[in-house]
Amino acid sequence: MKILYLLDSMHRGGIETLALDICRNAQANDLDLTVAATGGGEMEAGYRRSGVEFVRLNRRFPIDLAIVAKLKKIIRERNVRIVHAYQPVEGVHAFLACAGTNAKTVLSHQGFVAEKKNRLALRFLLPRVAMNIVISQGLRRWYESELNLKFSDNVKIIYNGVDENRLAWTGETLKQELGLPPDALLFGMIANFYRDPRKDQMTICKSLPRVFAENDNSYSVFVGKVEPGAEHKFAECVDFCRENKISKRVFFLGGRSDVPKILDSLDIFVFSSIHEGLGIAAIEAMLTNVPCVLSDIEPFLEVSGGGKYAEIFPVQNAEILGEKIIKLLQNENLRGDLAKRAFGFAKQDFSIEAHLRELKRLYNLLSNGLN
Repeated sequence: MKILYLLDSMHRGGIETLALDICRNAQANDLDLTVAATGGGEMEAGYRRSGVEFVRLNRRFPIDLAIVAKLKKIIRERNVRIVHAYQPVEGVHAFLACAGTNAKTVLSHQGFVAEKKNRLALRFLLPRVAMNIVISQGLRRWYESELNLKFSDNVKIIYNGVDENRLAWTGETLKQELGLPPDALLFGMIANFYRDPRKDQMTICKSLPRVFAENDNSYSVFVGKVEPGAEHKFAECVDFCRENKISKRVFFLGGRSDVPKILDSLDIFVFSSIHEGLGIAAIEAMLTNVPCVLSDIEPFLEVSGGGKYAEIFPVQNAEILGEKIIKLLQNENLRGDLAKRAFGFAKQDFSIEAHLRELKRLYNLLSNGLN
């Protein structure tokens, strides 16, 4: 059974990382996969080396009928049975390309939907695609309560998965790069600064004065690029640290491609978010044996087994967040126990193997329904 994945671009992001993990594990899991991308980016080389067929397209318009025609040709020439898109606009192209063929459209829903055009595309697609994949129960409820987007029976919850082999790291540690002593305790967050109300780095910053006052050998790191329009959020964090005279213990590293190196040096991973689809960064931390402190939004409760496999704090509550960080910093055995238990949970439910198992089951179900 031939599957075609359709992606918007090859820029570094959660969707592109997930799809690349799938590509790298496709052959070992008997998945016959072709990937088409309508734009380029820094991850393109990784896709070309992934072992699956890669087709590069160039979208010129929001809805590009030339792209639709090229996709339809691919579907017919390769006898594609399923076209899987990961974003609304690409979902429209996939749906139009499948029309008049034996292929069915699958659309994944990954998280926050900001732009009006994408929300309009979703209203069109939700009842028309063969299946909607939503990556958490919390995200499905957010779609229905905040966007007023209702699913019918063509919806399935499939958690995203992470390839733990991608997270292995050997070489210089981040602590060495930053000039920190080997026994330094390092905690931090890996997430971009977005203009929309998604990530919440400021709450972490507000917790830092107390954390540092009680832990002389602790340091904090923020990894993530600054989205256009979010410069003020980044500046507020930097200004807060300077005004509170803690700048020498806080590192803003910008966007990085070496996430395994970051995780390898973290003693605690902190994920302060207001909205998430699931929380891949938290799963990556769990699979590298890093204990997590997570805000209590519903997707994070799913990722942490209802709080059994992470420390949970009320969203935007810097005081309780600080208490959770201090508790873990001051108890190495607690950190180790939490990390060990979280690893086993993540391995079972959020590994790339678990994700592919559920995807293949769905693809087979849809394919068997084809005439």
